Amino acid sequence: MFETINAYARRCLPFTDSDLEYLDSVLQYKKYKKKTFLLLEGEVCKFEAFILKGCIRTYHVDQSGAEVTLQFAIEDWWVSDITSFHAQTPSMVYIETLEDCELLVLTPETKEDLLRTVPGFERMFRLMVQRNLAQMQERLFRTISTTAVEKYLDFLNRYPEIPQRVAQHYIASYLGFSPEFLSKVRKKLHAQ
Repeated sequence: MFETINAYARRCLPFTDSDLEYLDSVLQYKKYKKKTFLLLEGEVCKFEAFILKGCIRTYHVDQSGAEVTLQFAIEDWWVSDITSFHAQTPSMVYIETLEDCELLVLTPETKEDLLRTVPGFERMFRLMVQRNLAQMQERLFRTISTTAVEKYLDFLNRYPEIPQRVAQHYIASYLGFSPEFLSKVRKKLHAQ
């Protein structure tokens, strides 16, 4: 069960076997059915989860009631509301399973214990946050400077597994499109 997360950690830094054994000892294994809310808007996020199996969507509901997909997360990725988790403040997002999921979970307490006991994990999580921030900046740039077709093609290139696993209207909301507009973009591409 821990081979995947241990391989993930070793791709980040050269952890020892005992470092990884400690990581494994503080993780909680959890299974969730498809369409389970792991977090609701207004709740305080009490987890950072590594995905062993499944697909998860993070989204926000805007003032008009529309769902805006912020992130998809699949195997070998982490999912959380980092702001709510670290500040222990109410979340502004929903986190929902789109498939049956198996997760390895850290709580705020177990994460602090891990970082205190094996300081190398502090660096690993910092590197993860830096990569996430860089990806968010790239996404913002693409949102304001590329065409709809370019956004869709970039999404397919970056996340080739996602379109096979999630409904098209979720992809449309991630790209900032209506489902009808995404359908037009797809038709335009197929006609080329």
